[in-house]
Amino acid sequence: MGIQPTNGTPRCRCNSCGKTFQTTYKNSGATPQTKQMIIKMSLNGSGIRDISRVLGISQNTVMSVLKKQKNSKPT
Repeated sequence: MGIQPTNGTPRCRCNSCGKTFQTTYKNSGATPQTKQMIIKMSLNGSGIRDISRVLGISQNTVMSVLKKQKNSKPT
């Protein structure tokens, strides 16, 4: 476990793949569970404003997650 130099949050490294990740999140929009909820809600027909209001995050965060999801899918 190490400390992120920019803001001092603890980070862990996976022994098998070497990726780093946070154990706790200060920003609720950054959690994997929130990102999954954004995707599920958009697939069920919720709009960006609705998603941001229900989850308590900004509309920019919702747009960012949806754009990243769209770009990561193979065509």
